[in-house]
Amino acid sequence: MAAQKRSLPPGEQFFTPGATGLRKKVEQRSATPMAYLFTQVPRWIVPVAMVALLLAGFAVQSWLGGVAVLPVIAFVGLLAYLSWPSLTTGGKLLRVVMLTFLVLVAATRFGLISF
Repeated sequence: MAAQKRSLPPGEQFFTPGATGLRKKVEQRSATPMAYLFTQVPRWIVPVAMVALLLAGFAVQSWLGGVAVLPVIAFVGLLAYLSWPSLTTGGKLLRVVMLTFLVLVAATRFGLISF
C-alpha cells in the first residue's frame, strides 16, 4: 500500500521576501530537500534520528561522539539560518545558545577543549 503524501503547510510565503545574495541561494537550494524531508519522509524519522545522534554524541567520549553531533549542528544551524528573519530577539538568542552548546559538545569530543 502506497503511503499518502502530505502537502506543504499553509503559509504566506515560502521564501524570505526581498532576499538577495547568499540567503536567496540557500533558500532556493534547500527548498527541494527540505520539502521532500518534511512531506515524503515519515514525521518521526527526523526527530528520532536527531535525538539518536545527539545521545550518541553525549554518550561516546571519543571523536566518534563529535562526528555524531556534526549532523545535528548542521541541521539545527540550517533551520536557525532559514528562520532567522522571522524570529524575535528571544528566539534568536535561544538558537545562538543552542548552537553554541552543540559546538562545545562536539569540541569536547574532538579534544579541542576540556572542562
